[in-house]
Amino acid sequence: MTSAPTHIVHIDGGARGNPGPAGWGAIVRNATGDTTVELMGALPYATNNVAEYSALLAALEWCASHGVATVHVRSDSLLLVQQMRGVYKVKSEGLKSLYGQARLLANRIGNVTFEHIRRELNAEADKLANQAMDEAEAGNVR
Repeated sequence: MTSAPTHIVHIDGGARGNPGPAGWGAIVRNATGDTTVELMGALPYATNNVAEYSALLAALEWCASHGVATVHVRSDSLLLVQQMRGVYKVKSEGLKSLYGQARLLANRIGNVTFEHIRRELNAEADKLANQAMDEAEAGNVR
């Protein structure tokens, strides 16, 4: 039995002021490492953690809607990674529904794994998140 090729997803999110104008970025790469899609979004007012989950949700939604069956998520948010792995409980009321949505999407995809990485290994997703935060600060929220 062969396993389906794994798509690698890098996600990042942040908020200036925490909470404040926020943004997120996600990069989806196929099994050969080619970038399939870059996603980003601005949030008018959110926390860092909400922005991180927003990136995760956008990436998982994209993967689910494009028939991707195996996803490896890389994030520099230890909280998000450990919550999605089931190591940490989701205590924040503001994150519980986002976590639930992420769980449903992960189950829909079938095989989703999570890895915590150092911030410097997440520079491309961070760049997208910062571009989105710039848009949020300028009031250009999509």
